[in-house]
Amino acid sequence: MAEDQNSTRKGEDDQDDKETNNENRSKSDSHQKDGDQDDQDDKKDKDDKDDKKDDKPRSKLPIFIGIAVVVLVVIAFILYEVATAGQVTTDDAYTDGRAISMASNVSGYCTTLNVSDNSYVHKGDLLAVVDPRPNEAALAQAQANLVVAQAELASAQTNLVEERVKAPASLQQALGQLTQAKAELFNTRLNYDREVSVNQRATSANEVDQATEQLKSAEAQVQEAQAQVAMASLIDEQIATAVQQVAQRAAQVKQAQANLAAAQVELGYSYIRAPEDGWITERNIEPGNYVQAGQQIFYIVTPDQWVTANLKETQLANVHIGDRVTMTVDAYPWLTLYGHVQSIQLGSGARFSQFPAENATGNFVKIVRRVPVKIIIDSGLTANMPVLPIGISVEPTIDVP
Repeated sequence: MAEDQNSTRKGEDDQDDKETNNENRSKSDSHQKDGDQDDQDDKKDKDDKDDKKDDKPRSKLPIFIGIAVVVLVVIAFILYEVATAGQVTTDDAYTDGRAISMASNVSGYCTTLNVSDNSYVHKGDLLAVVDPRPNEAALAQAQANLVVAQAELASAQTNLVEERVKAPASLQQALGQLTQAKAELFNTRLNYDREVSVNQRATSANEVDQATEQLKSAEAQVQEAQAQVAMASLIDEQIATAVQQVAQRAAQVKQAQANLAAAQVELGYSYIRAPEDGWITERNIEPGNYVQAGQQIFYIVTPDQWVTANLKETQLANVHIGDRVTMTVDAYPWLTLYGHVQSIQLGSGARFSQFPAENATGNFVKIVRRVPVKIIIDSGLTANMPVLPIGISVEPTIDVP
């Protein structure tokens, strides 16, 4: 009985829980529907507002601003083209000048150095000295050789004068000796004939032999005198030989003089002097350094400067010699230079490069060439800056007709 009552209560409780869950589910569905309806209402209100905004007239100010900007750009471009219609400009331009490479002509140690970096020198100034002692010794030897050669020349000239007098006298002397020898031969022959022709009883064999020997001796003396005459007769040849000796000695003197001059030049090479006015640049020598012949020791940058503008070949049509040029310098923005076109190189830079292009081989791609144009600086440099460093960028503007 009790069990039946408990089961009855349990069933009633389960029924109550189901009814409660159903009520809660119904309330949740109701709230969800209400939320969805609210979202739809908000979206509809937003769409209505957007439609109202679209119905308002839009502003045309941005369009007018855009058109104005385009017009200003076009006007600025036209004004620029008009302003630069008679001008040729490039940024491929640099200052240029004469940089004299100074090198030693002799080898040796640097004993004196009278310059420093970027110092200004004048033409003829002594810049450096390479040990001159070997060249001084060579100069002294050349001077001694010249003295010896001059003495030998003087001796040869004296001999020539003597030969011109002595040669004819020697001939006359030889002729006299020949005449004397013939006379002695004549007397000796008479004596010999007498000894031979007399009776053998009146002479002796010893006397005949003696006469024979005297005859032979006299004949030999005549032959010797004739030979002396033949030798003495070569007067022109003897004088010519003396003349040749003088010429030879004179040539030796000239050779010694040339050697002396060469020694003086070699000694002068030991003293390095400035060939032009300018500034010392790229100095790479110090006192005590060993210098090789031909070794570059520094440069001298002269005050002679100009601007080299590498114009495109398409810009050269209206550029002529004498055209006025205005230039600005990148390193000194406040500086304005004025000049004129001095010359136009007859060849592009590519033509004179170390490895010129070979357009006849392989595929060809046309490249605009550049031609160097030399521009002389006429004015614009200041007293504080009379020259510019070479190799700095310049922007020239050429006024072309």
